[in-house]
Amino acid sequence: MLYDFQPQSPFLLGTAGYPSPEILQQAIEASGTEIITVSLRREGATGGAFRDLLTQLDKRILPNTAGCHSVKEAVTTAHMARELFNTRWIKLEVIGHADTLQPDPFALVEAATILCAEGFEVFPYTTEDLIIGEKLLEAGCQLLMPWGAPIGSGQGLRNPEGLRTMRAWFNDIPLIIDAGIGAPSQAAQAMEMGFDGILLNTAVAKARDPVRMAAAFQDAIRAGQQAWQAGLMEKRDMAVASTPIFGLAEFN
Repeated sequence: MLYDFQPQSPFLLGTAGYPSPEILQQAIEASGTEIITVSLRREGATGGAFRDLLTQLDKRILPNTAGCHSVKEAVTTAHMARELFNTRWIKLEVIGHADTLQPDPFALVEAATILCAEGFEVFPYTTEDLIIGEKLLEAGCQLLMPWGAPIGSGQGLRNPEGLRTMRAWFNDIPLIIDAGIGAPSQAAQAMEMGFDGILLNTAVAKARDPVRMAAAFQDAIRAGQQAWQAGLMEKRDMAVASTPIFGLAEFN
């Protein structure tokens, strides 16, 4: 459950950088997503036509504060998003490092505290740090969105052990991998670890065929989810025969 909404698809898709509005629309439909993210900076650059397109798609819109580097900037952007899209949802990004686009943990928690107190339903973009996660939940967030790798890098899950630890520690909190996923196999890996969803943009938008790539991600994400739900076998140090010795013919 993502606040008051239970999506059927664990795939959340961004809307930036597509070759054309038509390809964006086709990719969104091919992905099967019910939730699309949009940056207020993107909205401001393209005007009402882009907002009209998103509205016509009949998807849940998750505005984000992409590009914000301070608490004030992020909070102001969130207020604008609430007015523009008539939603309490906000994907909160407060960037602290210019090269990696890693979130500023102190500013992120401060901004989340302010926005949650004002009635926003905050989707915080964070790292796999357990302490930051605890602080965000204490601030009022009901889910966490840890990165897999830096935004747009396509590196996949750079710290799988840290993410597994986060999944185990916050076992009853929705966790969505946000950023760094570059291939369907990487998305499947995250879902096989028990994460509740994947949010990505660049891997689809910049593909040679964004529509086909969106469909590929949908298949991979669902496959990973089903594998987790079915129960993956445990890894073993030694081989274990699948056929028992008992009952085999004996040759003298």
